[in-house]
Amino acid sequence: MDNDEPLEPETKDEPETEPAAQNSDETFYCEAEASVAVEKEKPGGESSETDLEIEDTEKLFTTGQRELYLEACKLNISNNDLGLKGASTISEFLQRNTSSLLNLQLSGNNFKDEAAELFCQAFSANYRIKTLDLSHNEFSDKGGEHLGQMLALNIGLQSLDLSWNHFHTRGAVALCNGLRANVTLQKLDLSMNGFGNEGATALGEVLRLNNSLVYIDVSSNDISNEGVIKISKGLEFNESLKVLKLFLNPVSMDGATLLILSIKRNPKSKMEEIDISNVLVSEQFVKILDGVCAIHPQLDVTYKAVQGFSAKKELLLWTNPMKLIQSYADQHQITVIDFFKSLNPNGRMMMSVGDFRKAMIQQDKVPMNPYQVRELIKKLAEKTGMVNFSCWCLGGALRIMKPGGIKNCGLCYGSIKTAKFSPDAFNVSLA
Repeated sequence: MDNDEPLEPETKDEPETEPAAQNSDETFYCEAEASVAVEKEKPGGESSETDLEIEDTEKLFTTGQRELYLEACKLNISNNDLGLKGASTISEFLQRNTSSLLNLQLSGNNFKDEAAELFCQAFSANYRIKTLDLSHNEFSDKGGEHLGQMLALNIGLQSLDLSWNHFHTRGAVALCNGLRANVTLQKLDLSMNGFGNEGATALGEVLRLNNSLVYIDVSSNDISNEGVIKISKGLEFNESLKVLKLFLNPVSMDGATLLILSIKRNPKSKMEEIDISNVLVSEQFVKILDGVCAIHPQLDVTYKAVQGFSAKKELLLWTNPMKLIQSYADQHQITVIDFFKSLNPNGRMMMSVGDFRKAMIQQDKVPMNPYQVRELIKKLAEKTGMVNFSCWCLGGALRIMKPGGIKNCGLCYGSIKTAKFSPDAFNVSLA
């Protein structure tokens, strides 16, 4: 149909015609969500029976199908040096707000502050994109102002990566001003920038007010104890943050102590992980941390080392936790999976990392220290933030299937006699 051709009345029946050819930038479109989106947009006045039909449709996705669906709604055009012209094309496309893209990867494209202004226009209106990666670009403080404005207006983004850019004080404060108004963002990576203590002060105010962020990474941002004091004050009031990464900042043990004490003073804190893995601590710090963990058993703090710890003490801390659990299971004639399932009130095979850490610290069947629990989580946790008990022996069993592979379990180090797979179960028998 020509652009100047008058539209026919809507009441007139028209024969079906072939859809018009797509523009080149419409290749961004992901069709995987189309049928689902139509069902989700049914009027709110429909009966509850209709709602149940939608839920049943969603249940048809198996884990593998869901992963394929999410992968189909992902666009990765990183490291293509797209520059301002590419940013303009992407911005125009996103402002249509018709694409089913959920995940957009734009890392390493030489985007500068002018591109940030275009993205501000796009994401102030677009609510469909859930994950956005703008890391390894050339945004500076002016870009931070544009992106801060975008954060204040956007109601769709859940995960944003702005690491490895050039934000300093002015850009950091602008970003934090945007975060104060944002209610949807859950994960934010700001590592490898230059926030400094003034930026940390602004971030502390965000933490005091924001109750949607669950993950913040401000590693390598030139934040010292002065900035940590401000962050700690915010943590005393925060009820949502679970992960805080402060690695490679010039923080001393005094600053680290302030951090953990802020968690102790907040009975509603949900903090699960604090990364200060470049900080050398003392045994006194460890005692204080033990007291904090008694109140918040889900908490795990990663630090560099403990001053004056002997090699013997270190060895005791790292006794293989899987061997301890296997020994307990053998003594009580139960399976290891039975032990893990007993930790979960609903008896299921999965639980969140925080709940698992809390359960392992509080259980008294196989006493463990935080270091051993951390090692367990490394073995059993998935990228989704869930601990999967069915992973028990899975790593080792998969390796022995390969020609010339080892014949013992990668978790418990026991010799594997048989390994059987089925759609519903995975069983390993140890010799």
